[in-house]
Amino acid sequence: MTRVLITSALPYINGIKHLGNLAGSMLPADVFARFQRARGREVLYICATDEHGTPAELAAAAAGQDVRTYCDEQHQLQHDIGRAFGLSFDWFGRSSNPPNHRLTQHFAEVLESKGLIEERTDKMVYSVDDRRFLPDRYVEGTCPHCAFERARGDQCDNCGHLLDPTDLINPYSVISGSRNIEVRDTRHLYLLQTRVEDRIRAWVDANAANWPQLTRSIAYKHLDEGLIDRGITRDLAWGIPVMKDGAPRPGFEDKVFYVWFDAPIEYIGATVEWAEATGGNWERWWRTDLGADDLDYVQFMGKDNVAFHTVSFPATILGSEEPWKTVDRLKAFNWLNWYGGKFSTSERRGVFMDAALEMLPPDLWRWYLTANAPEGSDTAFTWEQFQSAVNRDLADVLGNFVNRIAKFAESKYGGVVPAGGEAGPLEIKLISDMDAGIADLTAQMEAIEVRKSAQALRALWVLGNEYLQAAAPWTAIKTDPGRAAVIVRTALNLVALYARLSAPFIPFAAEKIATAFGLDEPMDWPRNGSADALSSLAAGRTIAAPEVLFRKIEDDQLAAWAEQFGGAG
Repeated sequence: MTRVLITSALPYINGIKHLGNLAGSMLPADVFARFQRARGREVLYICATDEHGTPAELAAAAAGQDVRTYCDEQHQLQHDIGRAFGLSFDWFGRSSNPPNHRLTQHFAEVLESKGLIEERTDKMVYSVDDRRFLPDRYVEGTCPHCAFERARGDQCDNCGHLLDPTDLINPYSVISGSRNIEVRDTRHLYLLQTRVEDRIRAWVDANAANWPQLTRSIAYKHLDEGLIDRGITRDLAWGIPVMKDGAPRPGFEDKVFYVWFDAPIEYIGATVEWAEATGGNWERWWRTDLGADDLDYVQFMGKDNVAFHTVSFPATILGSEEPWKTVDRLKAFNWLNWYGGKFSTSERRGVFMDAALEMLPPDLWRWYLTANAPEGSDTAFTWEQFQSAVNRDLADVLGNFVNRIAKFAESKYGGVVPAGGEAGPLEIKLISDMDAGIADLTAQMEAIEVRKSAQALRALWVLGNEYLQAAAPWTAIKTDPGRAAVIVRTALNLVALYARLSAPFIPFAAEKIATAFGLDEPMDWPRNGSADALSSLAAGRTIAAPEVLFRKIEDDQLAAWAEQFGGAG
């Protein structure tokens, strides 16, 4: 496919996201998007803030703001922090914007016309002390399946079962902790997922071969357990109004659509926002009758979002019977934990994105989080692993190579790529090894194997260090100037090649190298192996040693951060 649509799970509006959120969706999506652009493909990377639901209402109240003002500020903050991390969204939208309102109401209308939505009198948890119905995530209690005592009203994080609040044993209000709660009747709309279960299973069967094992296992787990009809409205004031025939639906004037019904639709809504702002054509990315059949759609998300994207959202899309594009590849991640526990603002556990940027340059975090991506299992952040990834991979391998050869070229050749000499056995072997390494890296990137991609890239950096050590230009320049020129010219070209290969992972460092070496933007992925790439810097070209790319993390810094953020230093 020459076009790639990429979406990452929408970060929720209530507060700055932590490193686990970054590692499990937005960052790997960005690495993949940058890689595909470098390959010459037309890419649209879409994300947005997820702004509806009770948490937004409560966070706004705690901040002393109305919900719209709170969401305005938080959206801008998340946008700016994402950009500072180098996240190259083509559009970062908002689920509260008009396109998502229109699309959500459209889907509800179409689904009802297909007999897939009906009104039901429902029994919901009502907190007498809070004087409000409690949405799913604001009821907790004991899971009826595994006896986990802090299961949420929509899902048990311990066993993964999807739940309704009334399923919980000994439920209580998350808002106040009160157990003075009742089950009261309320009228809601239900999406009849049971009626499209066969279609969803057929769709999963047709696509699962393109999904990693984690995604497949979660999708089939929920299908094998049997789907249930899901309520898609809530007793809330903040959200998308429930309409019928262009007017508020009778009896639903004080209700809105459930956030998990409208949030995935925002992938389309945000693309409409992009089109309205840029003049682009959103339908060629989402309507299979208007060109979207000719693209690769890739989603990125944490494992807790998979059920909603392999069951609930497909029920909406497939149930509409309209020609909407569905996901081709769904890359799911396990959790990045903090020393075996969860990130927690209240308990001062873990680093959040704003604090991370205040501490260190974004490339250091980007490299660690990709090199240790939580793919096969949950991964625990440790300061020691972080220090090792920065010092041994970035500073000692890539940074050291770039600094040594650039400084040598400056001191011995006046910062000019030297002429003369012919390639010898070491260069021939280097080209062969580099070709094999680039092929491996390219294959791992196309397969969205994040850890393996980082390992393949590091292996290419190591080849440069091994070549420089074996070729020893500092010795050759004393006895064979022509040979020294070949070595230096080859090594300088390696630096330029590394900038191109590393840009998806560490874009800021790659940009520093590009600036110092006068490389053209954008830096395309090597198309013809390393032979062409290793002759891209012609003799006579002026280069400069870039500023220090990566400063090592010292033990005393580690100890201070462990004290500040938690974890053993």
